[in-house]
Amino acid sequence: MHHKLLSFFELFREIPDGDRALIAKAFLHKSYEEGDYLFKAPKICDELFFICVGIVRIMVPNEKGTDVTHFFLKENQFCTLLDSFEKEKHANESIQAACPTEVLAIRKTDLLHLYGQLPYLKNLIEAVMHESLLEKIRIRNAYNGLDATKRYHQFLILQPEIALRVSQGDIASYLGITPQSLSRIRKSNR
Repeated sequence: MHHKLLSFFELFREIPDGDRALIAKAFLHKSYEEGDYLFKAPKICDELFFICVGIVRIMVPNEKGTDVTHFFLKENQFCTLLDSFEKEKHANESIQAACPTEVLAIRKTDLLHLYGQLPYLKNLIEAVMHESLLEKIRIRNAYNGLDATKRYHQFLILQPEIALRVSQGDIASYLGITPQSLSRIRKSNR
């Protein structure tokens, strides 16, 4: 799995062999089944995950205490709860595998140590995470003001690889509709 992370980094810059070994040693491989938590609130999220295989969902409890899908992240994306990770404060959100998932994980203390050894890595990871955050905002904004049917169609256009791999309940939660409404929308499109 480490080759996926290293190949991803090399999209942005060449990584010397010695640095590759340090990076591979710092990140731990972890596997999760659908429904397993990578991180469960309320506590401090002190890990950064690189998704090698699968999809994770960021969940936030609503006023009834039911977890609502806030966003999906897929392969070749970093995932953490940034506010909790950076400011070391308790998170309300959780991170859950939306399908079988494999990640490379690094604790914040180990990441900071790695940054001390490879200073360029800090700028690289921060730039990638910044772009990912902007993409998340762009995608979420694309759903604003749309009715349930149009939100679902927009989802199929913007995130088709996720639509094919996660449960209908998770999709309904993400789109802010009931599973029954999503089922009706899907049936009317056949």
